[in-house]
Amino acid sequence: MNSINKKLLTLLVLASTVFFSLSSGLLHAGTADDPLLSEVMFDQLEVRDTDGDNLLAWDAQAWFGKDLEKLWIKTEGEREDGIIEEAELQALYSKAVSTYWDFQVGVRHDFNPTPKRSWAVVGFQGLAPYFFEVDTALFIGESGRTALRLEAEYELLFTQRLVLTPEIEVNFYGQNDADTGVGAGLSDVELGLRLRYEIRREFAPYIGVNWFKKFGNSADFARIAGQDIDDTQLVVGIRAWF
Repeated sequence: MNSINKKLLTLLVLASTVFFSLSSGLLHAGTADDPLLSEVMFDQLEVRDTDGDNLLAWDAQAWFGKDLEKLWIKTEGEREDGIIEEAELQALYSKAVSTYWDFQVGVRHDFNPTPKRSWAVVGFQGLAPYFFEVDTALFIGESGRTALRLEAEYELLFTQRLVLTPEIEVNFYGQNDADTGVGAGLSDVELGLRLRYEIRREFAPYIGVNWFKKFGNSADFARIAGQDIDDTQLVVGIRAWF
């Protein structure tokens, strides 16, 4: 077993130990005044039209815990022509540090693109002034790799059922990683605008537009690989939670 696999195995064992330890503690600590709660949210489950091809994308998360402490699972990715091009999974311990903000720490594993990468995660998630939902995360990987992700979205209610959601995601990397096609500095920006109709609050189909662009060395790596450095996509999808 090489050193990378040993580190990955150690990371997964540590994450599993923390997960089950915290789960056990939460189960024994639940009371009627502060009950255990859970939620599964498919924030985006959509088909994107890109150059006449259909791409399936998802962005989902689940949490389990009490009011101030939770276990979070986050996943996002893309599948095109039957092949999963991008896929990541995060397992996080979340602790409320104020009325609107949670501190989160845990691990992230990128299954695609290859070679696979694993990261430690430290971040904050919450509600900024003017009701912007914000998710920030610092990722620390092997061989000195670092990354920073900033996400924000806002919900504009036209009616009680019709909601427009603009959102942005920005990714930065600390160093070049030619094997996975990311470059140091500003790597990519993704903007989305989705209009959903809530048949029920738990179920809402939507339509929208999604735009992304790669920058700097990430754009150079994409050109070398024959990939687009920017694209505008029409999207149709479903937002659901339970």
